[in-house]
Amino acid sequence: MNEMAKLSGFEHIEHIDIPLPKEASKELFFQTDEDDERVWMPISDNVHIRPLLFNVVQGTWCNIVKAQGEGLVGRHRHPAPVLGYTLEGTWGYLEGDWIGRAGSFIYEPAGETHTLVVHPDEGHMKVLFHNMGPILYVDEKGEQTGYEDVFTRIAMYKKHCISNGLGEEFVDNLCR
Repeated sequence: MNEMAKLSGFEHIEHIDIPLPKEASKELFFQTDEDDERVWMPISDNVHIRPLLFNVVQGTWCNIVKAQGEGLVGRHRHPAPVLGYTLEGTWGYLEGDWIGRAGSFIYEPAGETHTLVVHPDEGHMKVLFHNMGPILYVDEKGEQTGYEDVFTRIAMYKKHCISNGLGEEFVDNLCR
């Protein structure tokens, strides 16, 4: 392990191949097949994501998060803003006093800590999120317990797509 990895505290991260964008200026357009369950990667019990874009130049990504029943995304914070648009269902943050419903928009400022939950009104949710940077998972004291960025997300999604027959190229086509 190199000295930089030891100093950064990320010695647990294995080598990650960082894909370069095929054509960073080329637009990305595709039709999402909602019926193909293989495109949905589980991230926790009852919660799945469908990546739409990995911007390896700016370190951002865009995905749809869907959850059923008691879906939960553990407590986390973002060191960069996040934009969200509710497509279906109801959801919110344990730390918030609002309910996201179809058609609602949220701007999350950098540094905010929250725990995403499905609101029981409809018992499901589907939200389009644009993450402008990494996710830092934290415990109840605010101490970091995990980390994800565009590159760890790409690696996880590649593993998922390879295992279900979509293949590595499916993910590479989402990289810009």
